[in-house]
Amino acid sequence: MKTLIIAEAGVNHNGSLDLAKQLVASAAAAGADLVKFQSFITGKSISRQAPKAEYQKSTTGTDESQYEMVRKLELSRADHEELIEECRRHGIGFFSTAFDSNSFDMLIDLGLNQVKIPSGELTNLPLLRYMTRLGMPVILSTGMAGLGDIEAALDVIEKAGTPRSLITLLHCTTEYPTPMEDVNLRAMISLKSAFGVEVGYSDHTSGIEIPIAAVALGATVIEKHFTLDRSLPGPDHQASLEPQELKAMVDAIRNIERALGDGIKRPSASELKNKPIARKSLVASRPIRAGEAFDADNLDSKRPGTGISPMRWDEVIGRTAPRDFAADELIEL
Repeated sequence: MKTLIIAEAGVNHNGSLDLAKQLVASAAAAGADLVKFQSFITGKSISRQAPKAEYQKSTTGTDESQYEMVRKLELSRADHEELIEECRRHGIGFFSTAFDSNSFDMLIDLGLNQVKIPSGELTNLPLLRYMTRLGMPVILSTGMAGLGDIEAALDVIEKAGTPRSLITLLHCTTEYPTPMEDVNLRAMISLKSAFGVEVGYSDHTSGIEIPIAAVALGATVIEKHFTLDRSLPGPDHQASLEPQELKAMVDAIRNIERALGDGIKRPSASELKNKPIARKSLVASRPIRAGEAFDADNLDSKRPGTGISPMRWDEVIGRTAPRDFAADELIEL
């Protein structure tokens, strides 16, 4: 099964449409399936009194409020339309997360056919209900949530009109960057077991090893922030991959997909040629005369594996040699 890889551009365009277009090109060059932005009207999702998170303070300072910081990162409808066209030009899917109902309506009007609900909206009942009433596939991030929070959200989503079969839960830790000891990747498996849905992983760690491990553990969706340059100003750049790292992650995930296989244990086509070289056969450990009984003193097992298998040892012991055998010669019956 192919993993859906979402390259999270988020707000790393810094409010610049030109930079956003460069992010589209970079995500496409890396081989991601979708490039995802964030769609919001600041005044409808953030109050003027909302404080910045600690990581936002460390990356953007304390001279402005969260409202003021985010307001500069809004994308207009015209911006969205240009980015959708840019995605078509580069052969990558456009995707975005809506943070309010007006932005969601715009995305639907622009043709999006699946919903991404960010971790911060998991407990926003009115928006959950509004965004899932159309019965489209839903990807729900679960950062900061326990099983009870997730169960409540799923109940809202199902009652709104989206069946559980269309829901994918993303395990996530909402800290930028996430310390390795807080990843708890096995929780992704717990989500699948607890709720019977497809699962994936939205990653905020530094580096690429954790999303790769998540795919090996069964993730069907991977979401990862990326930027053109981690040194750029803005809240999310420092916890994002640079283009060459994003490509390395995508390539590694595609290798993991091929390596996982179908689960049937059998010799592979590539290894069959090595079977006669690596396995062993019964050979004479010393010269054996015709009519002499085979025993532990005159038999041994050595490469190559083109003769009688050593697994037939008990069958051969006690039988008589049909002819003379030189030392190291393959035994024949």
